[in-house]
Amino acid sequence: MSERQSAPPMTNHSRPPVLPPTLSGIDIDALWREIVEGACGCCDPLVKGLLATGIRNHATFGAALAALIGRKLGDRAVADDALSELVTEVFAADPDIVAAAAADLVAIRERDPATGNYATPFLFFKGYHAVQSYRVAHWLWNNGREYLALHLQSRSSELFAVDIHPAARLGRRILFDHGTGIVIGETSVLEDDVSLLQGVTLGGTGKNVGDRHPKVRRGVLIGAGAKILGNIEIGEGAKIGAGSIVLESVAPYTTVVGNPARAVGTRHSSLPAFTMDQMLPPLDYII
Repeated sequence: MSERQSAPPMTNHSRPPVLPPTLSGIDIDALWREIVEGACGCCDPLVKGLLATGIRNHATFGAALAALIGRKLGDRAVADDALSELVTEVFAADPDIVAAAAADLVAIRERDPATGNYATPFLFFKGYHAVQSYRVAHWLWNNGREYLALHLQSRSSELFAVDIHPAARLGRRILFDHGTGIVIGETSVLEDDVSLLQGVTLGGTGKNVGDRHPKVRRGVLIGAGAKILGNIEIGEGAKIGAGSIVLESVAPYTTVVGNPARAVGTRHSSLPAFTMDQMLPPLDYII
């Protein structure tokens, strides 16, 4: 079995997922209409062309997203128009990628207090752009176009300072808040409803090959600068404190902090990725 096939499938926990009503189902056409309406509210003459190119010139969410990825990642090696056409073909082959992108956008609006509408993250949030670029690269990787997938990974890393290996496995409703400095290794798994802040690394511990990166379960919140290393599991609903170094698996609904990280509290329920609550319980001094 090749390394890119070695990542385990995402697990389905015995308890059915309980999602906020606004995330349980998305009408992509209605979402696009709201994005267009939001873009029409701006009267700044210097921004009108940007809004037209990014939003108003496109009939659908998928078409606008394909054009955006092409503009962002296109270069002299793969031109903007050619890349946008490629992304359009990928979306046609797997419409679920577009659905996942819409779900990610809704998650950003729900969780990020700096987001006043859908047009803002769609156009300007590089964490969102990096995840959607990854989704295209992941499809290419799984369909035998590995060098093109790696090219998109490289361009995304250069432009967004976010490095996601195209073989990694990401679920839906993923939020990379700020995005800068996030690194996701080849055999990493992020299940649905995960939120990461800037500077997070999901990495290996050395030169091991095969399945060697973290598995992050549903609803996890990972604070800024945290480093999670090795083939370990971060249980559902866990919270990783900012700056923590995590070298061992974390139990579900448990908060860990420090270097090396240790448990400082547990909860019976709730998913911190939804609330983005980074507060910790009262602590003794910890490095």
